[in-house]
Amino acid sequence: MSRIFDRTDGKQWDYVFNCGGETKYSQEDEVYKLRSLGLSLAVGKEAAKRGVKCFVELSTGMVYKPDSSPSKEQDKLKPWSKIAVFKLQAEEELAKIEGLNLVVVRLAHVYGPYASQWVATALSMARTYKALESEMKWLWTKDLRQNTVHIHDVTRALWAIAGWYTTGNKAKWDEKTMGKIPIFNVVDKGVTTQGALADIIGQVFGIETGFQGSLISTFAKLNLDSVVDEVNDELLGPWAELLEDAGITKPGPLSPFMEKELLKDTDLSMDGSRLEDVVGFVYEKPKISKELIEEVIESYKRMNWWP
Repeated sequence: MSRIFDRTDGKQWDYVFNCGGETKYSQEDEVYKLRSLGLSLAVGKEAAKRGVKCFVELSTGMVYKPDSSPSKEQDKLKPWSKIAVFKLQAEEELAKIEGLNLVVVRLAHVYGPYASQWVATALSMARTYKALESEMKWLWTKDLRQNTVHIHDVTRALWAIAGWYTTGNKAKWDEKTMGKIPIFNVVDKGVTTQGALADIIGQVFGIETGFQGSLISTFAKLNLDSVVDEVNDELLGPWAELLEDAGITKPGPLSPFMEKELLKDTDLSMDGSRLEDVVGFVYEKPKISKELIEEVIESYKRMNWWP
């Protein structure tokens, strides 16, 4: 661990951003304990020992109790994915490390060039449905909140937060009401829903999109394992054929494989106003759009990930 922090000039880093951790869903608890919780604590302890001026821990908005109303940083916590369970544990344990200059950043669904998480999965599914000449139907409702943030704004926000923390300009930080450890939601202003993303996907791919009726959604809620298996069985074979037809012999991180944890009827709904009010941050990509999604797909093509 110490070698990660060592610099050739003998100086210490001013900022450390922990972007690490297990990103796959539905893993065993021990995987997250080792690769997420353990990693965060090891890096945090080393940062404290070396007197790093600002240690930024990247967490997730999935730590909040699901609600269509946007969650603020002080709202009720009830993690709804295993990643979130152990990220919240990391937040709590890091706060106990003496001398650690800690800031916690909770992210919405991150999308953008080369990003390969939730939005990327939806895009891969859409590409497969287009090849199958089938309608892409979503579970639950068009109003289900799936808030997003562009990777460009995430990196800008992280740097802005670290700068704010180290300059001592904390006039707008009220420790009594906001807490000792600064926590910031990073989420765009577009209030992204399933319906909004479905509309964009329909425009980009030229396919029909829609939502399953209440009867099928109710069945899915009661039989989520079998529904997820059925969707994956339907899409993984054709996706593999698309890759083969495109001559992609070394597939990248993209896949239409849908994790059960991501198919839950749970809102990811966050309020990002604290970052704007306290730090003065301004989003340059405040809303997901057809043009931004097309840029994402172009980045996949450059990496030879996209069939």
